[in-house]
Amino acid sequence: MAAEQAEQALAERWRGILALHARTQCELDRALHGHGLCASDFEVLDVLARGRAAKGAAAYRVQEISERVHLSQSALSRLIARLEKEGLVERCVCPEDRRGVRVLLTAEGRALHGEVLPVQRAVLARMLADG
Repeated sequence: MAAEQAEQALAERWRGILALHARTQCELDRALHGHGLCASDFEVLDVLARGRAAKGAAAYRVQEISERVHLSQSALSRLIARLEKEGLVERCVCPEDRRGVRVLLTAEGRALHGEVLPVQRAVLARMLADG
């Protein structure tokens, strides 16, 4: 009986985490919409903005970004293509593997990231506050 109750509590805790994630994702999408972004767009910009390479801007392989933003490779490729079309990121050939592609933030993408970073962080602070 105690094991069954513990198992049920664990399942309820998991469902609570999923519900919090869904609510937070919706709030992020709403807050970022006015800036022309959704939560996934911002996550990609944030990964690129936070990365540092030896010569300034970081350029990540699509696979490296997908590990950080938890999107499938195909969904991420479509998102990157859209961000590139909007002038926020650019793709370049990977110097160590000419078959690979790296993605980096443009100046416009860096400026937009800086503008919306406080908006995103405020939503996180509000949604993830204890109590």
